[in-house]
Amino acid sequence: MPGQFLPVTREEMLARGWEQPDFVVVSGDAYVDHPSFGHAIISRVLEDAGYRVCMLCQPDFHDTKDFMRFGRPKYGFMVAAGNIDSMVNHYTAAKKPRSEDLYSPGGKPGLRPDRATIVYCNRIHQAYGKAPIIIGGVEASLRRFAHYDYWSDSVRHSILDDCGADLLSYGMAEKQTVLIADRLRDGLPLTGIPGTCYMADAVPDGAIEIPSFMDCKRDKVAYCKAFKAQYEEQDPIRGKTLAQWHEKKVLVAEKPMMPLTREELDRVYELPYARRWHPMYDKDGGVPALKEVEFSIASTRGCFGACAFCALTFHQGRIVQSRSPQSILKEARLLTTLPGFKGYIHDVGGPTANFRFPACKNQLKVGACKNRQCLAPEPCKNLEVDQTELTQLLKDLRQLPGVKKVFIRSGLRFDYMMLDKNDGFINELCAHHISGQLKVAPEHVAPKVLRLMGKPDCRVFKAFTNKYKQVNKRLGMDQYLVPYFISSHPGCDLSAAVELAEYLRDIGHQPEQVQDFIPTPGTLSTAMFYTGLNPLTFERVYVPRSPQEKAMQRALLQYKRPENHALVRKALHLAGREDLIGYGGRCLVPPAGGRGPGNGGKGSHNGGRPRQDKRGPQKNGGKRPAPARQRGKRT
Repeated sequence: MPGQFLPVTREEMLARGWEQPDFVVVSGDAYVDHPSFGHAIISRVLEDAGYRVCMLCQPDFHDTKDFMRFGRPKYGFMVAAGNIDSMVNHYTAAKKPRSEDLYSPGGKPGLRPDRATIVYCNRIHQAYGKAPIIIGGVEASLRRFAHYDYWSDSVRHSILDDCGADLLSYGMAEKQTVLIADRLRDGLPLTGIPGTCYMADAVPDGAIEIPSFMDCKRDKVAYCKAFKAQYEEQDPIRGKTLAQWHEKKVLVAEKPMMPLTREELDRVYELPYARRWHPMYDKDGGVPALKEVEFSIASTRGCFGACAFCALTFHQGRIVQSRSPQSILKEARLLTTLPGFKGYIHDVGGPTANFRFPACKNQLKVGACKNRQCLAPEPCKNLEVDQTELTQLLKDLRQLPGVKKVFIRSGLRFDYMMLDKNDGFINELCAHHISGQLKVAPEHVAPKVLRLMGKPDCRVFKAFTNKYKQVNKRLGMDQYLVPYFISSHPGCDLSAAVELAEYLRDIGHQPEQVQDFIPTPGTLSTAMFYTGLNPLTFERVYVPRSPQEKAMQRALLQYKRPENHALVRKALHLAGREDLIGYGGRCLVPPAGGRGPGNGGKGSHNGGRPRQDKRGPQKNGGKRPAPARQRGKRT
């Protein structure tokens, strides 16, 4: 059964018989006690370990009053900006303010500050001086080293150095959170804990020293060298401690914490979450982000897909972890008892829904390969493809009393599906588990761009498209395939953008939304964007930077729109592709002053424009997920 909310006021704390909390958990998100929210997991893990926890969600950051609501906690504050980096949450790729915040009551923007982790820590320092502060979450994880910040267009210090906290906990952090709490309780040092960073006076013995903040700020080659070391040592088994000087102090980053076992992961998701937003938000209509996940089940963590633009490598890691089928079925039965459940489980997945096991047995013995990816540019010969457990799990879920339909709306790695010699999963998927359309993310078609993205050759996507059609035809299903693409990724010049536009012309598909690449902290693509180099090879990379070129690349993906015609013509002139301006079947746009489309299209991909699904609610309202792949990527 759903649990009771943790105290959010001093009166609620006193009603429990507590004079002070052991920990105050501070979050930039509204209080939603659901396992899709980081503050909910960390607070419940602390509670499960025997600690008294109070929740301070979206505090008024203009002064210290809210931060003193519960008094000084016995052991310290746990601070995070929320489920998404606060700058990604606030601004678009064009650096314009977003009109809503899905993690705030009523979607209202402005309830958390820019660089929320730093601001919250400053207020705690003002209120309590040296009260212990532990920072965590996505914002802390991805900014733990000196990093390029897109919004200030500069290299910034480690967020730990900027906020003055005692310790930074990175990754999903359940294991280290309990270790940290126990050490604070016992008065022990906070050094040497895997999955954490601290500031020190000297480089510890055995640590690898990487280029300093000062070197990274003035030299892009040094920045690449530092990033490459971080990327290569991001492994809980073979990884090494890294050290990076920041003026007078050195950042010490311990190697990642070991991932949770299946039993440990089951326990985390079976803690007594209330599974709803706090009632104080009812007057605002609740918290929109919950509506996307309320009747979804998180089944996995980690991803060995290693897309260059994705933050998962630095946050959840490459070693896939999954919950047991028994635990997932238990949660599904719980969902059927909740108010508002109408028989639809909206998602069973995670970063990549069809990854349920590590890529190979070696990953749990010696770690993920240092200089080799599992899937791209070609699949590793040691890759083990296994979707049988997922296939059986889906069958079992849809047999549960009260369940009408089970969807998969998390990312599905189509190249992994194509490697499976057994068609059982794709048959089940098409027959029972998509809602009229399947969203997949080839991201591009130009080989030079796909290579830098860490994605497979477009021939793999084309083969998957044909297979998807064949399976649906055999099943007598009329279902669509909706591909997602990124514009203006490093490596994508106008010729590559035109190549993508021609592909869209040939399949008769016009994206309703286009995602511009956003350089978010901690990703390989962001390092390319800032330096113009691939930090893994040091080869030069073309980077589209000007607003005008980005607008042209975006317009090329939506070339049929009349308002885009002038930009498309300009892009085609610059790319030397005037042959695509005119009225022929291959043309994209008419000449200036001409009438009508350049190409009427040859019939849409898999039967036409994606229809509106009427058999169950659409996750994310049919919109593309939040930027930066920080809640789980599309693959």
